[in-house]
Amino acid sequence: MSKPVLYVFGGSVWSAAAELAAAELFPEGDIEYKTINLMEGENFAPSFIKKNPNATLPTLEAEGQAYTSTAEVTSYFVKKSSTKVKAANPEFIEVLHADKIDPNFALFLFRDDEEHKAKSELGQGFLGGRQAALKKYSLHPEAEPHKAFYDEKIASNGAFLTLYQGKASKDEFFAQSHTHFHNIATFFKESLVSYLPENGFIGGEIPGEDDYHLGAWLTRIAAALGAKNKDEAIPAFEKGFGAPIPGQVVSYWQAWTERPSWIKVYPELH
Repeated sequence: MSKPVLYVFGGSVWSAAAELAAAELFPEGDIEYKTINLMEGENFAPSFIKKNPNATLPTLEAEGQAYTSTAEVTSYFVKKSSTKVKAANPEFIEVLHADKIDPNFALFLFRDDEEHKAKSELGQGFLGGRQAALKKYSLHPEAEPHKAFYDEKIASNGAFLTLYQGKASKDEFFAQSHTHFHNIATFFKESLVSYLPENGFIGGEIPGEDDYHLGAWLTRIAAALGAKNKDEAIPAFEKGFGAPIPGQVVSYWQAWTERPSWIKVYPELH
């Protein structure tokens, strides 16, 4: 039987969740990894959309099936691994993946002109690469069945790109960014500790399924706040959210960042 194939990208927050799960649950070599370059919009190739109509990562092909969401991928890994860990709390997974606290938007939001300038290169590079890929792939004969998908993505990504290019009014986006940042800060300061133990992981002494998702979410938020390595994360949280970080969060971050799986997945924060 062929190995499961996990499609990932090094800068993807939710790919990292699947990679953490794979590293925790399977020996080296049991999973085949294939990189889909999101910066170049390779996820929009018609051949990849056939695998995952959402054109998102992670995507897993295993036993003749495709698993196209982070929750589906980690659930498959947990069920198939000989290492038994605590399964996910569906309510927590839903909360963590809600648009309200989306870690991807956290990276690209800007609340004022200064933040817009600081993120301009990142935003224009990423969104520009996606736009070029969307237009290129939409012209392929194989793309015809997905015309509605391409039309919507070209319009929405293009509108986002014009904001970064300074070709559209930023006032509404400033407000949207403030709201999103507030939502993340509120969750971080008020809700997160209710899910965390005093020490260790949600899954117990070793990470469980919820932890793969939360470990990736926390790392992305740290990166979005400017942390470049694990030691800069807690100061970045405190500066960004304007408050001391609860001891449970500090303990949880330290527990994750000491694990070989986290070190493997995060040679740099993203």
